[in-house]
Amino acid sequence: MTIAEQMRTLAVAARQASRRMATLSTSTKNQLLVTMATSLETHQQWLQQENNKDLERAGQTGMAAAMVDRLTLTSERIVAMADGLREVAALPDPVGEITGMWLRPNGIQVGRQRIPLGVIGIIYESRPNVTADAAGLCLKSGNAVILRGGSEALASNQAIGKLLQQCLAEQGLPEAALQVVTTSDRNAVTALLTLEEQIDLIIPRGGEGLIRFVAEHSRIPVIKHYKGVCHVYVDGEADLTMAEEICLNAKVQRPGVCNAMETLLVHRDSAAVFVPQIVAAMRQAGVEVRGCDKARQLVADLVPATEEDWYAEYLDLILALRVVDDFDQARDHIEAYGSLHTEVIVTTNYQRSRQFLREINSSVVMVNASSRFSDGNQLGLGAEIGISTTKLHSFGPMGLEDLTTRKFVVLGQGQVRP
Repeated sequence: MTIAEQMRTLAVAARQASRRMATLSTSTKNQLLVTMATSLETHQQWLQQENNKDLERAGQTGMAAAMVDRLTLTSERIVAMADGLREVAALPDPVGEITGMWLRPNGIQVGRQRIPLGVIGIIYESRPNVTADAAGLCLKSGNAVILRGGSEALASNQAIGKLLQQCLAEQGLPEAALQVVTTSDRNAVTALLTLEEQIDLIIPRGGEGLIRFVAEHSRIPVIKHYKGVCHVYVDGEADLTMAEEICLNAKVQRPGVCNAMETLLVHRDSAAVFVPQIVAAMRQAGVEVRGCDKARQLVADLVPATEEDWYAEYLDLILALRVVDDFDQARDHIEAYGSLHTEVIVTTNYQRSRQFLREINSSVVMVNASSRFSDGNQLGLGAEIGISTTKLHSFGPMGLEDLTTRKFVVLGQGQVRP
């Protein structure tokens, strides 16, 4: 069987399974997710053994430290995956919800009801926790899912997928509702992207190159998230102690993820004190700071920032720093170089914070909080399926509701159109 035939077989089975999943009761779906969570925790040692196979290959290929971090399944991360599934189980089920009902002059009632999308394809890199997160959200929202992780996490993804499939089978549900592509052949991705009759939505998660490849080759609608060039703007009226804590957390707590800060903008009224303060703190944390000319006047030995630095998603302990004249210049910088992911303002000025919320049109906009909160779990969505930086049909962290659509329902009493 060719790769194309294998992918079509997967997709046809997923389409059949999706019909069953769409009709499951909320209690059945919740019990499934709780069972899956328990299975992950019970088989924690085996999952780490399988993950070690991927880590050994990563060491042999010289994978960057940030990517190895994404790939690693620690005990804490396995527990976090299980907790994510339980959190999704505890969330309200959007399927079947009637959002509005209105009466027409002829007596018919019209409403809109939430329904699953059907079959969702997830194409992702590095982080094996995506396998559990995506499965939980897709299954709770009544969808079937096809998961194609990167070759660097092949053993880890297959192990997680096997455990979750076993839970489906134990409850008498179709295993094809959750399928992990077992080949690392890139032709599998190309083949999946042509199956518009079986797959309803493609969600790529990974580097910009992967996402652009998927968007350019897919016949299926794609939710895109090109990169996370996240900014923190320290206003002229900021609490600088708070600003330091937020900036350090946003950059250092986990630098290899898309909601880490990549560019720091500092108002000139705060710069004389804050730029030397934050550069010293960042350097102590191991961060290389690249500064504009104004920043280098305050800290002479900064690495000069280039035009490319303002566009960069480093995913590493590197930070671009720019001193701006005012709010307008900060806003214009974010508009010119940002990726519509997450932006933060640190300020004590209420009007300025409201202006930031109103005028910055990224998918997540924050006041006095770390960009690291731009995450479906942290925002109360449960485990997220991804962060969309395109405005249709979803924008920002995607939870259960974003994996549904709405159909019209009409209730009549024999009315006919004249």
